[in-house]
Amino acid sequence: MSTEPTIFVVDDDEAVGRALASAGRLLGHPVRTFTSAAAFLAEHDHDQPGCLVLDMRMPGMTGLELQRALADSGATIPVVMISGHADVRIAVEAMTLGALTLLEKPFRLDELLTHIRRALEKDRTDRAAKQQTADADARLAALTAKEREVLEMIAAGKSNREMADALGLSVRAVEDRRARLMKKVSAGSVAELVKLLAGRVS
Repeated sequence: MSTEPTIFVVDDDEAVGRALASAGRLLGHPVRTFTSAAAFLAEHDHDQPGCLVLDMRMPGMTGLELQRALADSGATIPVVMISGHADVRIAVEAMTLGALTLLEKPFRLDELLTHIRRALEKDRTDRAAKQQTADADARLAALTAKEREVLEMIAAGKSNREMADALGLSVRAVEDRRARLMKKVSAGSVAELVKLLAGRVS
C-alpha cells in the first residue's frame, strides 16, 4: 500500500475512465482505474489515502451499491459521484451515503478537479483527526486509575486544594500525582492537557 494519496476511478466505460484518469493526473497524484465496482471493492485498502470518483450507473454492482458496501465495511473514502442521468431521489441517496457531490455528465474539467481536490483534502483532515484520537488514546491509557481521577478534576477546572479536599489527600500529594500524569501524557501545561483531551473526544 502506498502512503501517497491516490485518486481511484470506477467507471464501466473504459474511454471515460481513461479521460477521468488523465484529468486526475493533472493534480499530481497517482490514479488507478477500475471498470467495475466489484473489482475496486476486491482491492480496496481502507488504510490507503485518497478519494473515489465513482460512476452512478454500471452493470452489476452500481455506484450506490458500492457506496453501501464501503459504508458497511467501515471505509470512509470520500466519493465524488458522477452520472449521465441522475434523478433527485438517487442524488439524495448518494449524498446520504456520504458522497461529497454528484456531477452530471458532461461536466467541466475545472469543476471535476475542484471536487477531487476537496475530496483529497477531506480525506487528509479525516485521517489526521483519527490519528490524533489514536495518539491521545495511547497516551491516556498509560494513566493509573488514581491519575485519571486527578485528570478529570483538572479538566473540570478544580484547583489543587479542591482536588486534595475531594480525594482526602494533601496538596503536595495531589501536586505529585498531577506532575506524574502530565509527564506520562507529555503535557507541559494544563493548556496542552486540555488540548489532548479535546483531541480524544473530537
